[in-house]
Amino acid sequence: MKHTVEEVRLKNGARGLLIDIPGATVMSFQFQFRAGNRYVRNKDIYETAHIMEHMAFGSNAKYKSEHDYEADFTKNGAYHNAYTSDLSMVYVADCADFEWDRIFALQRVAICQPKFNSEELEAEKGNVKSELTGYLNNHNRVLWPKIQQLLGEDVYTFWQRLQTIQNVTLADIREHHKRTHAARNMCFVIAGKLSGRKAEIKRQLEDWELPEGERFEVPKDELTSGNPTLIRRKEASNLTFGLSMTVPRELTDEEAEAMNCLDQILTGTMHSRIYGAARKKGLAYGVFSDTSVGFHDSSWDFGGQVNLETSGALFDIIVREVKHVLDGKITEDELVAAKSYALGRHQMGAQTVAQISNFYTGRYFADGLVKNYEKVPDSIRKTTRECIIATAREFVESNAWVLAGVSSGEKEDIVELNDKLETLFVKK
Repeated sequence: MKHTVEEVRLKNGARGLLIDIPGATVMSFQFQFRAGNRYVRNKDIYETAHIMEHMAFGSNAKYKSEHDYEADFTKNGAYHNAYTSDLSMVYVADCADFEWDRIFALQRVAICQPKFNSEELEAEKGNVKSELTGYLNNHNRVLWPKIQQLLGEDVYTFWQRLQTIQNVTLADIREHHKRTHAARNMCFVIAGKLSGRKAEIKRQLEDWELPEGERFEVPKDELTSGNPTLIRRKEASNLTFGLSMTVPRELTDEEAEAMNCLDQILTGTMHSRIYGAARKKGLAYGVFSDTSVGFHDSSWDFGGQVNLETSGALFDIIVREVKHVLDGKITEDELVAAKSYALGRHQMGAQTVAQISNFYTGRYFADGLVKNYEKVPDSIRKTTRECIIATAREFVESNAWVLAGVSSGEKEDIVELNDKLETLFVKK
């Protein structure tokens, strides 16, 4: 879908993107505050942000209860939700174009004028406890926060988070909202048919009942290698593993595109070097790799599930293929195929208003970068073998990595796999 993007900075300090998509029949709203788990007042009340997010659409200045608000919000099919991460609290809504102004006003009252009460607090404490307890049965959910900890990130696991729910009071909820929900701490992305509406949208946003406040800094952790770690679960019949390598900087767009192509070559298809080879030999049903760009650090991750008896053979393939990359063994045919795949996925990723909005929010909410959708194809085409190899080498040479897994096996299992990986990081 064709669209144009305008970045605006409002008088109250808020900033955001207005994405005009002519002819769109849907409006999409996303409002982000740096108000996630890392910004709670202290770690004894770690779940404050998460519980507050659960209470986001409860009683407020216009509605007595979540039931009343929900009934009015969704009466014409509109959707809304909120989510919390380590750094962010994000409020999202999608609606039919004909009621965009009504939904916009309802978002305002929920974000700016909540009336947190004890009854809703106790109910949402129970819901959050149920949610996190459920995550303990999901091995991937259990695994990756532990990997973050092992690398040195100042976060809690889900089990640790559960222990803090009982400590959160109504005063904590109100304090967190008051401190974090400020105009300068807000970013937004609004997408849809915006012709003739931009001035009104900006005027209304400048009138939102938020203090000016400040844009919070992103916490910086010193990341290092961690010891191989097994999270033992007697019901885990196979090994769910994660390998994370980090570099202490933000990758450039060129480097990020290069690593995306490399991930495609290694694990992206049934004929890829690692995943394809593992499937061909019957070693593992699922293996992935992924590169993410953070504010202070970037990571290159591998993960999947494998039976313990075939895990050694799978890790031999991972080590072999990563070594081949480090030695510069990437063919032009592989690179051409990866670029072709990336170009197709990019074009397919702009079929809806929500997809277009999400293309921009990932980086804009993180570090304020406005990605240029039209230039992405050129960036993909310009990806070189040299950039892929150099970036992969930097991840290995940074030597800040960790392997962890969830299984019913023994610690020695993960140590043996770690020993295989360690050969990649031996200083030459």
